[in-house]
Amino acid sequence: MGRRLLLLVAVLAFFGAAGQARAALPLTPCTGKAGVECGTVTVPLDRTGIVPGTIDLHVEVLPATGTARGVMFLVAGGPGQGSAGAFNLAPGFNRQLMQFMFPGYTLVAFDNRGTGKSGLIDCAPLQTTLTGNVDVEARLAADCATQIGPTRVFYSTRDHADDTDAVRAALGVNKIALYGVSYGTKLALAYALGYPSHVERIALDSVVPVEFPDAFDRNVLHEMPGTLTRFCANRACQGATKNYGADVVTLANRIQAKPIRGKIIGANGKATIVRMNGEDLVTMMIDADLSPSLAAEAPAAVHAALGRNVRPLLRLFYLDLLSNKLSASDLSFGLNAATNCADGQFPWSPSTPPGGRRAAIDSAVANLPAGSLGPFENWAARIGTAFFCEQWPTPAGNTPLGPGPLPDVPMIALDGGFDLRTPVANALRVVAQFPHGKLLVVPGVGHSVTGADVSGCSQNYVRQWIQGSLVAPDRAQCRQRVQPLSKVVKAFPRKAGSRTAARTLAVVGATLREAQATSWFGFSFAVRGLSGGKLAGGSGLTFTLNRYSLVPGVLVSGKVTFVDIGPPSTYKGTVKVSGSAAVAGTLKIAKSGKLAGTLGGHRVSGSY
Repeated sequence: MGRRLLLLVAVLAFFGAAGQARAALPLTPCTGKAGVECGTVTVPLDRTGIVPGTIDLHVEVLPATGTARGVMFLVAGGPGQGSAGAFNLAPGFNRQLMQFMFPGYTLVAFDNRGTGKSGLIDCAPLQTTLTGNVDVEARLAADCATQIGPTRVFYSTRDHADDTDAVRAALGVNKIALYGVSYGTKLALAYALGYPSHVERIALDSVVPVEFPDAFDRNVLHEMPGTLTRFCANRACQGATKNYGADVVTLANRIQAKPIRGKIIGANGKATIVRMNGEDLVTMMIDADLSPSLAAEAPAAVHAALGRNVRPLLRLFYLDLLSNKLSASDLSFGLNAATNCADGQFPWSPSTPPGGRRAAIDSAVANLPAGSLGPFENWAARIGTAFFCEQWPTPAGNTPLGPGPLPDVPMIALDGGFDLRTPVANALRVVAQFPHGKLLVVPGVGHSVTGADVSGCSQNYVRQWIQGSLVAPDRAQCRQRVQPLSKVVKAFPRKAGSRTAARTLAVVGATLREAQATSWFGFSFAVRGLSGGKLAGGSGLTFTLNRYSLVPGVLVSGKVTFVDIGPPSTYKGTVKVSGSAAVAGTLKIAKSGKLAGTLGGHRVSGSY
């Protein structure tokens, strides 16, 4: 019997043994994904039948090993990520993680309509234009709506939930478990509202309530200062800032009123002018919960900007914009716009034409209760979806979800203590709706908990829950705070200072600490240092420095090799030091975080 037939028989045998089979979706081996079966479920574009057309949903199934427990649907985020592509059940880390957390479950992931291999929406101008400016993005979103055409109304969360049930039915399964991440948690909840009798259990990672995202991101803004301050607990930001949350608030309000601008060295090695306002800063800070580089560099960069040294922050903002350059197959910005602009709870009715929405927005913002945006001024409401969807063609907003109520099923939620885009308050709001809901908070971890938690606490929590051995209070917390993957960068010096071996050692240490943080961006191209030189090969974490300079006149060259993820991560290597403001020599990096060697003929050593 061929391997393809063996796998197909295994899938069918599981469904039959569970007493759930009705009609089996034809499955064939996925190319390049050993053990994974692929299939296609064709669904109506418009379930009312008024608008003709269909969409082919790409489905991937990984049969369970061992004792069969059920069927788990893996639901990715965005909106805009295809679940089959995002979870990637091919042999490798993702597959091992999902099988570890969900033992005995057949794993199912399909690309939502408009993503991945399910009729991908690719609006190139929206996908590739990197400005961070909501007015520009709103215009590009409106152009994308025109490109999609009238069918853009069929990409709401309700449509995605209906598609989920179509895949369930095609597989012949009566009840499914759902594991959602980020927006995937909202979609999982929407499915539970629409099809409560088909839900066995729910696991949510980085929680988005069904009524979110908020039109003005009030929940995000209100929680941000406290989340940032907790990130710096236990002196984690020593030498960078004394009050991270307050620094961000003060700087954001200041530069929204008077934006900062300056020159940095661009990716092409030429001077590039970067402009930044408060909206840009807040948006960049949210990105820090997914970026070890931002998490490590932003505290010192923000504090430096408060002291009028804006160059480190402008460079960091520039690198963050470059890191957000994704292909539509990775995350479709067009689908993201279509779904969020269909779902949004906006301060206008769905039939209000774009020209009539700004007045409604201005009135709503002006009448927000004091403190709605935390300590940020009213301009901060611009980061919400109301401004982004303002120019989206009619209708926009308030697409209904299923009638509910939510099923009384086993439910757990996971949230990171450093999650800025889906803060812990979100999870508390959702868990309260489930009589048997439980919440685990992982201190120090950002967004997408189980993919970022190197302590293993959250992954083990999920596995114990699946195995029925979890004994925990309604709100549990991992015992130890997870440290940042990269050491937090200390203060950015403007000058090298005295030309001594001790001072050169200190500057080289600061340079290496910053370079290690920058390497986590994972760019495939060489990154320019703040004051010159290059860092190449960061996508593999092991990287090469070529006259890399944090401070004018101190140049560092050599290969730095990644040793262990830590956290914090450790490295080893040998670097040569040169430059007009440096005492030249050679230093070795030990995995213990020590630097030792010879500068100007003198033995030196120290931590960095």
